Amino acid sequence: MCCARCRATECGKMPSFSWRVWPAFVLLLFTSTVAADESLLLEGWQDVWPLRFLVNMLGYFTIIIPGYFLISYFKRTNYLETGSGFCFPIIKTCVFGSEAKTGLLDDVSVAPRKEGDSGSSVRQVVKLIFCAVGLQVSYLTWGVLQERVMTRSYGATTPEEEGEKFKDSQFLVFMNRILALTVSGLWCILFKQPRHGAPMFKYSFASLSNIMSSWCQYEALKYISFPTQVLAKASKVIPVMLMGKIVSHKSYEYWEYFTAVLISVGVSMFLLSSTPSKHPSTVTTFSGVIILVGYIAFDSFTSNWQDNLFKYKMSSVQMMFGVNLFSCLFTVGSLLEQGAFFDSLAFMTRHSEFALHSLLLSVCSACGQLFIFYTINQFGAAVFTIIMTLRQAFAILLSCFLYGHAVTLVGGFGVGVVFLALFLRVYARSRMKSGRRLAQPLPQKV
Repeated sequence: MCCARCRATECGKMPSFSWRVWPAFVLLLFTSTVAADESLLLEGWQDVWPLRFLVNMLGYFTIIIPGYFLISYFKRTNYLETGSGFCFPIIKTCVFGSEAKTGLLDDVSVAPRKEGDSGSSVRQVVKLIFCAVGLQVSYLTWGVLQERVMTRSYGATTPEEEGEKFKDSQFLVFMNRILALTVSGLWCILFKQPRHGAPMFKYSFASLSNIMSSWCQYEALKYISFPTQVLAKASKVIPVMLMGKIVSHKSYEYWEYFTAVLISVGVSMFLLSSTPSKHPSTVTTFSGVIILVGYIAFDSFTSNWQDNLFKYKMSSVQMMFGVNLFSCLFTVGSLLEQGAFFDSLAFMTRHSEFALHSLLLSVCSACGQLFIFYTINQFGAAVFTIIMTLRQAFAILLSCFLYGHAVTLVGGFGVGVVFLALFLRVYARSRMKSGRRLAQPLPQKV
């Protein structure tokens, strides 16, 4: 009587190596293929943006998860009542905060703006020109450098040479945040700020979404043109409204919905009329659209979460410091875990031009944030929005001039529709505010 192995070989006339050697042969072939392509995979994984996104998120969660358990432990053990010692003030500030929520503050980074005592008209005009020029120079230079760093190569001495491209967007985010942290920290030390009340860990939510929106902003330039990215930023009004309904339960006026639809139409006209160019960075790809959607979603969450945080008694510079503090912690931790921090520093030492560009990027980003706070404080949000809307239009024109982006007649009309909608939003908002002021009853004299 044959056994099972015998029936499978001799009686079944099946060669004995078929069930033993064949899997080994497949395994050997697979291993040899992997071994042959291992170096290619290790070097080329950075070209696949979803992998980079996941690796970055894993790096952030190696910090977030231990922090979550620590915060839960301190709250569960009533550390605020039982704790003491040298670490108590730090843990109290980070986990519990020092005050309950107060009224929403518009901006108390400097002295409140007085409508009645605005000084001479000449001084106000000079201030307005100073703010407008500062914002335009900071963010136009930032936009040009951003496109230069992400779409062009370094080290090529002749037009025939390909050179070397910088690929790690996360390092650029870190460079921007470390300088902004330094500037906001010095500002908080030199100028009087309100007593801080928010638990520090709450900044981490806005910080994480801010990091990812900035990463998407840099990364998208590998797949789309800079004008497309600028228009996508202009159209983020729509997801901000949606996120405001979800996160903050806000309600909006009819003109806000109307201008949001106009922006959508204008952006669609521009995107559908875009023509391919010789340079790959000017072509709008599916990956670029997905990354832009991620940018808009993350950025919308950041602004709405910061609105909630402003219900604590804090200034805009304190907000800037808290968000950038966690941003530096997350990015440097992730870069060190991936081994990309020293690789980026090595790239910087090989290419001094890149070192200069990354430094200027950081300076423009930090100075731009300070100009934002000063402009809003001196002239209000409406004037600031007009200046930044003009900046977006100038950025598209400057990018097309410097980097040769082609815009069709329909695409140009779509750009005009977008900026018309933005100006309509500013006009309608200012009319509503002035109407509310007129509707308020005048104080009665006693």
